[in-house]
Amino acid sequence: MRAIYFDQTLQFRADAPDPTPPPGEALIRTRLAGICNTDLEIMRGYFGFTGILGHEFVGEVVQAETAPELAGKRVVGEINAYCGQCPTCRRGDPTHCPHRTTLGIDRRHGTMADYFTLPVHLLYPVPDAVPDEWAVFTEPLAAACEITDRLHIRPTDRVIVLGDGKLGLLIAQVLQLTGCDLLVVGRHPQKLAVLERRGIRTQLAGDPIEPGADVVVEATGSAEGFAAARGLVRPRGTLVLKSTFHGDVRLNLSMVVVDEVTLVGSRCGPFPAALRLLEQKLVDVEPLIHAVYPLDDGLAAFEQAAAPGVLKVLLTTAS
Repeated sequence: MRAIYFDQTLQFRADAPDPTPPPGEALIRTRLAGICNTDLEIMRGYFGFTGILGHEFVGEVVQAETAPELAGKRVVGEINAYCGQCPTCRRGDPTHCPHRTTLGIDRRHGTMADYFTLPVHLLYPVPDAVPDEWAVFTEPLAAACEITDRLHIRPTDRVIVLGDGKLGLLIAQVLQLTGCDLLVVGRHPQKLAVLERRGIRTQLAGDPIEPGADVVVEATGSAEGFAAARGLVRPRGTLVLKSTFHGDVRLNLSMVVVDEVTLVGSRCGPFPAALRLLEQKLVDVEPLIHAVYPLDDGLAAFEQAAAPGVLKVLLTTAS
């Protein structure tokens, strides 16, 4: 089969072996896959991953012996394949299972291929009203929903989102639904315009920002974003960290202690909530699509995705 493979360098392979689903897993034909910032960070050394890239997808189930009702259905899926037996899983934290593999990130081939496998209990059928071009955003939208899943954000809260990348734009739309006093700070007027059209207040990075926010969400994808976010949150406020990237971050933890700031790491989120937002058209993802490339042109797609100012680049397996 065809696949986008990373092994120190990015490669397009036309002869990758077809996957065979282990017990309890489904064989899925990829329809669309999204290129994520995490994929770009993997190419810089994040997680030391070798294999087929990709964790954002919408696909069609080809075979699922333990869930035959899924055959032929369009699905999206969670990315952490957990054991279900360890103490972490039994206490209800399967996304932190120490034995997990992670789709296209850690010891599990990803979705940028004609076919891949994933445990059936991680799959969610896509509602008929949600086209593929929306459904492929389910994983990052779920990550945005994780913020409101873990934090009670009140309409009276002042909230700042730093970052106007793909995830930042999704986070802003989810937080807007809480009715909070929301400001999004970014570097690209054309990206911020997506939010302005939805009535979300925006500001260019570098312009003065009043500190003292109740909640600051760091989604810049850069080490510098942490320092900026720390300077904006009020004492006893909450700093939500969404960025993952290769490299270390310097942070004055003494002032975190003095100001009693709550640090919240936030990663994967609830898929049912994300699918519901898409089905009810409460979040608009279409303006985030920059380009769709055939899988055969995957190397060019990655080059485009890494260019400044580009939002979501998708890969299609259709010929």
